[in-house]
Amino acid sequence: MKMERWVVYAIISMLFAGFTSVVAKQGLVGISAELGLTVRTIFVCIFVLVFAALAVDPAEIKSIQKVNYMWLAFSAVTTAGSWIFYYKALKVGDVATVALIDKGSVVIAILLAWWLLKEAITLRLILGALLIVAGLFVIAKK
Repeated sequence: MKMERWVVYAIISMLFAGFTSVVAKQGLVGISAELGLTVRTIFVCIFVLVFAALAVDPAEIKSIQKVNYMWLAFSAVTTAGSWIFYYKALKVGDVATVALIDKGSVVIAILLAWWLLKEAITLRLILGALLIVAGLFVIAKK
């Protein structure tokens, strides 16, 4: 059975994201969440710039349009908000609980994709979203 390339990429992303929470928690020992996030973001910026230098054809840069800048800037704002509050939660909370609550964003993404992108909401998506919400209640309950 051959997996689609995007599925492989998504699985790799999931693995990296799983490690991210644990290693970030270790990196926050003895420093504030704000400083930890700042240092991490500098490293992310360096790694992404190196990746872009290796993977992006310089000619492609000319194809960026105003609408691309607008949506990617908005994405940067939402990413920054997510990271800021994720690190604040991670600093004082349990990794598993914080990570699971953060993954509740899947439910938000499903709803926004349906509303803004007109993606279909299937029974499979509804069931998955309900299971995520149920998991949030089970794990986050103290």
